[in-house]
Amino acid sequence: MTLPRTATTFAPPVMEARRWLDGMTFTPQMPLINVSQAAPVDPPPAALRQHIAETALNLDKAHLYGPVLGLPDLRAEVARQWSTAYGGEINAANVAITSGCNQAFCAAITALAGEGDEIILPTPWYFNHKMWLDMAGLKAVPLATGDDLLPDPDRAAALITSRTRAIVLVTPNNPGGVEYPGKLVQAFLELARARGVRLIVDETYRDFHKQSGAPHGLFRDPDWADTLIQLYSFSKAYRLTGHRVGAMVADPALLGQVEKFLDTVTICPNQLGQHAALWGMRNLSQWLAGERDEILDRRAAIGEAMPRLTARGWRLMGAGAYFAYLEHPFDMPSDQLAPALVRDHHLLCLPGTMFMPGSDPAGRNQLRIAFANVDRAGIGTLFARLARASY
Repeated sequence: MTLPRTATTFAPPVMEARRWLDGMTFTPQMPLINVSQAAPVDPPPAALRQHIAETALNLDKAHLYGPVLGLPDLRAEVARQWSTAYGGEINAANVAITSGCNQAFCAAITALAGEGDEIILPTPWYFNHKMWLDMAGLKAVPLATGDDLLPDPDRAAALITSRTRAIVLVTPNNPGGVEYPGKLVQAFLELARARGVRLIVDETYRDFHKQSGAPHGLFRDPDWADTLIQLYSFSKAYRLTGHRVGAMVADPALLGQVEKFLDTVTICPNQLGQHAALWGMRNLSQWLAGERDEILDRRAAIGEAMPRLTARGWRLMGAGAYFAYLEHPFDMPSDQLAPALVRDHHLLCLPGTMFMPGSDPAGRNQLRIAFANVDRAGIGTLFARLARASY
């Protein structure tokens, strides 16, 4: 009997972790600290919500089907801003708007690969990428990273076969938090081009990069579109998670294939969300800069708090964007440790086993902390609780 596609992969990790809260009671003296999910919990700024409301009331066509590849004005604005930011030539025809960045990934993979083909994913990987490959009948080829969590192009080259269709990079990284140096990303582009595969670069967290200016020079290559596919999310930048708006930047011929997938699955991206993203791009640059400063300050707070854990055998493997990735010192594997931290310390985070192949023992010693919704004081409390943990 052939399994249905959904049965070929694991349960959604964030939903699984939430079930650890069943039957738990938290107190004002020791409330739950939830660092399990990388998503804003606050609504968009008031001015953006006002724009959404006015659009809903006054723009009748915002409630109808729109273009499958997205609003022309939003596609053009992405192209304009990206061309300026990255110093390359990107046209509106290179841009598709999707129902979130996850859908952009699914659409790109569907347009590139067929049954039994291979996609290289650095580990620890973003679990939804692995889930989609499973459900699409594709082979996820793990590319192990070292203690610095940076993928090695030479190791990737050794994994490429005649069935390889793409290499996927996420930078700033989910779950590791590390930011891939521009030279490293460039080396992967050159490898992908030389071996005739695509390079998918997921930059969901690009707005929170510590580096000012372009984090890489891939778009300055006049032939970037023959190899590069860039993915992006408006959810993190403008707190539009519930509106599901993402983007893909790629060769127009590939987007012609992507359009088939999008038309079949959602027909068009959320219209109100697209108008919100466009207004945000045009009006919220200063506000977004403040959001970035706050995230960078929380990242700094992680570094300042880390010595108390280092003294107890913990190690910070990576920190950046929304994430800190930790190696714990206990004999207890992380898939048992994470539920124990909920029970004993009212702390919800995800174990490294959720980001690794089952055959890789490294995940047993790792935890992901999604700190974007924990302020500097909360980070101090978080690390105090971790420092008290003993298993």
